[in-house]
Amino acid sequence: MRILLARHGETPWNAEGRYQGQEDIALSPVGEAQARALGERLRDVRIDRAVASPLVRSFRTAQLALGAEREGMLSADDGLMEIAHGTWEGLLASEIRERDPDRLHAWRHTPHEVLMPEGESLEHVFARAWPALARACTGLGADDTLLVVAHDAVNRVLLCRILGIPLARLWSFRQAPTTLNLLEGPDVETLEVVRLNDCTHHTALFGEAVHRAL
Repeated sequence: MRILLARHGETPWNAEGRYQGQEDIALSPVGEAQARALGERLRDVRIDRAVASPLVRSFRTAQLALGAEREGMLSADDGLMEIAHGTWEGLLASEIRERDPDRLHAWRHTPHEVLMPEGESLEHVFARAWPALARACTGLGADDTLLVVAHDAVNRVLLCRILGIPLARLWSFRQAPTTLNLLEGPDVETLEVVRLNDCTHHTALFGEAVHRAL
């Protein structure tokens, strides 16, 4: 089976550098354009099943990626929701540095040790996201393709598991807006990463494809 693991398009909070977890922020016009570009790239790709986070930025990205003819196959799974940043939600990194500097430093250097204030840890995210991925894969055939549209932290914890690297290495790769990760394997436990952070549908090879809040 093949899994196209994507991230949602840009939101106003991404562009402003605000921490964005489970607050339900819509796509910006740039994010809508990125999602439409992803849809154009996938227009002739066979997709047999699609699942997304219920948060509007991911669900709308999935709808645009599938196109009107295929969006009826889309379902939502709460397990794919972004990490809950708790009291960090909506804040700039500069604001968090003033209020919670030690935790911010840990988040950037030892993210696997951090529990967000009134929120989640990466282990919490993995504990719900991996079963969500497994549910989405149930019953897929060897030649079937699944589209999953989720979030930065969700994609990262899933990819860490598949790559066999610890969550401490979470920041060792990027997940750009509407990026594609291609995973292949006979089942969810034996997946291989074929493509990682592929966003050529909207960004040149050496273009800037990051956002300012991590």
